[in-house]
Amino acid sequence: MEKITHVIVNPLKSLNLLSRTDVEGLTSSGGDLLALFRHCALAILNTDSVKDDAEELLTDYADFDVRLIPQPRGLRLELFNAPPQSFVDGKMIRGIQEHLFSALRDIVYTDFKITAAQPKLPSSAQITDTVFRILRNARVVRPDQSPQIVVCWGGHSIPRQEYDYAKHIGYQLGLRGLDIVTGCGIGAMKGPMKGAAVGHAKQHIKSGRYIGISEPGIIASESPNAIVNELVIMPDIEKRLEAFVRLAHSIIVFPGGVGTVEEVLYLLSILMHPDNNQAIPLVFAGPESCREYFEELERFLVDCLGEDVRRHYRVIVGGAEDVGRAIRSANDDVHAKRRATQQAYYFNWELVISPDLQEPFVPTHDAMAALQLDAHLPKHELASALRRVFSGLVAGNVKAFGIEQVRLHGPYQLSGDKKFLSSMDRLLQMLVRQKRMKLDQEKYQPCYQLVE
Repeated sequence: MEKITHVIVNPLKSLNLLSRTDVEGLTSSGGDLLALFRHCALAILNTDSVKDDAEELLTDYADFDVRLIPQPRGLRLELFNAPPQSFVDGKMIRGIQEHLFSALRDIVYTDFKITAAQPKLPSSAQITDTVFRILRNARVVRPDQSPQIVVCWGGHSIPRQEYDYAKHIGYQLGLRGLDIVTGCGIGAMKGPMKGAAVGHAKQHIKSGRYIGISEPGIIASESPNAIVNELVIMPDIEKRLEAFVRLAHSIIVFPGGVGTVEEVLYLLSILMHPDNNQAIPLVFAGPESCREYFEELERFLVDCLGEDVRRHYRVIVGGAEDVGRAIRSANDDVHAKRRATQQAYYFNWELVISPDLQEPFVPTHDAMAALQLDAHLPKHELASALRRVFSGLVAGNVKAFGIEQVRLHGPYQLSGDKKFLSSMDRLLQMLVRQKRMKLDQEKYQPCYQLVE
């Protein structure tokens, strides 16, 4: 396997304000932070990867190493045995170079400035403040801009037709001056960004924003795509999801796998919370070939959360221009409402997010088996429990921790209301049939069993 055996990389802009104490703390942290950064750095250097198996990536590049070289102006990086696709004629691509130091920036800031000063059991308000501070430190929150951020969720394992559709949607959004936030990977995360870049270019918009939000557990299976020009690494999946919804002025969901369903359930748990009287405009969008996907997803949502769930979203099949117009109109409405109520444009502080959506969920077999899928739960609590189920399935599919858990202990055992399990099984079987679980479907083995 071809590798770049040795290279030294200088920061472009992300680490020029590190104090000497920060540098000393990072290099003497006992190895944990460096191991975390090595994991993220390898994923970033593996940009636009066609693999989504974190364990396989770590095995292929077991000899990859990164060392930090302190200097008066901050840090330089020394890389050994790096993936070659991030280099041109022996020089690292500038966007990837910036992403490397963005990851290090967020890891340093989170550990030294937030975790060290935070109680072991932070309150809900403290967790939200953490999300805001990380985004502010990364210069993602910008108070001088009107609402124009569209969060796009969708799968990384999608056919070409769906990728082209997502790209066309992005083009329509770009023509209307809207910026894109995704999970930063390939497929339905890359398509809208690529399309928006063309739309922005046609409108002579040179400040287009293509924000990728990731976290250490998922970044190796969803390496940042080449369009991302602002990368943020959140500490865990829950803070990543909170960052999405507090930044969003509207959200589009393209067809995807269990990760996309997790995101949908997370958002619906918030929108159905009785203390939330504000909506985030939500559109499910896909080409005509995805009609079955949305029908099955909606069947699952209605079976579990009731008919009332339908009022929180709109489904548009085909009609890319219709999606563009709907989202532009929705963002204008958000702008007007926030201006009228004196709310911040750049961060949705008013949104109520329950602590059970903020506390990190570790998908051990015991934790997965203990999840309550009970019809008597309030709908927003049931949506939260279902979100944890799908978070565990994401881990079992693509995260190193989850893959190892399934290897050691077998598939996760999921139990609960018979109607819920039946509907969930239909949905999961459709995701398998449509090859939405992993990029390499031949290797896919279900990581779950449903038990009444």
